[in-house]
Amino acid sequence: MRLNARWAFARYRAVDHLFPKCARGFPPFSLAQPDLGAVMTRYDGMILDAFGVLNVGDRVIPGAVERLADLRAQGKRMVVLTNGASKTRDAALEAWRRWGFDFAEDEVIASRDLAAAELARRAGLWAAIGPAGAGFADLPGDVRALDDDLLARADGFVFLGSQGWTEARQAALVAALRARPRPVLCANPDIVAPREEGFTWEPGHFCAALPVPVTYVGKPHGAAFAAALARLDLAPKRVAMVGDSLHTDILGGRAAGCHTVLVTGHGFFAGVDPAPFIAASGLVPDFTVTSI
Repeated sequence: MRLNARWAFARYRAVDHLFPKCARGFPPFSLAQPDLGAVMTRYDGMILDAFGVLNVGDRVIPGAVERLADLRAQGKRMVVLTNGASKTRDAALEAWRRWGFDFAEDEVIASRDLAAAELARRAGLWAAIGPAGAGFADLPGDVRALDDDLLARADGFVFLGSQGWTEARQAALVAALRARPRPVLCANPDIVAPREEGFTWEPGHFCAALPVPVTYVGKPHGAAFAAALARLDLAPKRVAMVGDSLHTDILGGRAAGCHTVLVTGHGFFAGVDPAPFIAASGLVPDFTVTSI
């Protein structure tokens, strides 16, 4: 099945009980602006999603590098908060810099970093689910690539990325957890990711179907936004969360006390009118922009 925005949105709605609640409520409507430059006259800093805002797959969104350079020149603070957990920090920073972004090390927070902090508080042998050949030396403790032996032996599982993950492997993991329940750490709560060829299922989709409680790290959960706000050293009301997803970026940003900006021209809503999805979910951003 080829995923589209309608299918992806339906899956988010089906698992939205796993997401944080927003006590603040949402604005009654969104204000459309031409770009992020017009929005950021109101704020001192921004939390930026990656996929669908700065890049789609391995392609940089046109104008993103220049827009951030202009905002940085105006003194705006920024931090990228991404649910990408497959790459190590060094590999991720290398990719950003190759694409032309000038992020400092403390301006990028990946859910892999948050997962590492969680693993540091836990003992035992952890089986990692991620791309074939991936290394885990940057993660604390005893973390090894999942294989058939570790399905039975591992003390816990950390789901970093879904590249190469199949229904057969998912079924084997479900069976192993039913036979012996163990903790699961989901380092990417995204249900889908927008890529050049369309949407792909991400770890959040697979973890929501597991027969044990799952610990989620990353957007939209509060600890991720707390880490980003600490890096910015700004009050939430002075910060705009900029993303392409209602259930991770807009919900998470609003729940954290930030203002929110939905990017509609790329990522989740590329080629799709977001208005019906906003109305159906009640997740209303403060602003919409076509691109940053």
